Amino acid sequence: QVQLVESGGGSVQAGGSLRLSCAASRYIWTTKCMGWFRQGPGKEREGVAFFYRPDDSTYYSNSVKGRFTISQDAAANTVYLQMNSLKPEDTASYYCAAASWCPRDFRTSAFSFWGQGTQVTVSA
Repeated sequence: QVQLVESGGGSVQAGGSLRLSCAASRYIWTTKCMGWFRQGPGKEREGVAFFYRPDDSTYYSNSVKGRFTISQDAAANTVYLQMNSLKPEDTASYYCAAASWCPRDFRTSAFSFWGQGTQVTVSA
């Protein structure tokens, strides 16, 4: 079965933290790049953090750099997104995705596999 399943979303006050999880099927785990994207109300989907599994490289968008951390548990086929110092502008649906490479320009078109998304709401 080919799937990505996100969990861990919720509501939090500004300054708080959340950790998102993305469990990948065995087939998807063979891809090299795991990414987190988000889509806020009325906005386009944007990439926020990528993990390049061959060398554990990580990439972050400027909007989350220093606040979010992407990591993996290879034994569990799971990628995490630790989100700290959350801001109201971080409110969005967050999606996990997989690709054969990590695009440095964070384009969505490179990603072939997507999860269903999990909602994160940050109140002021």
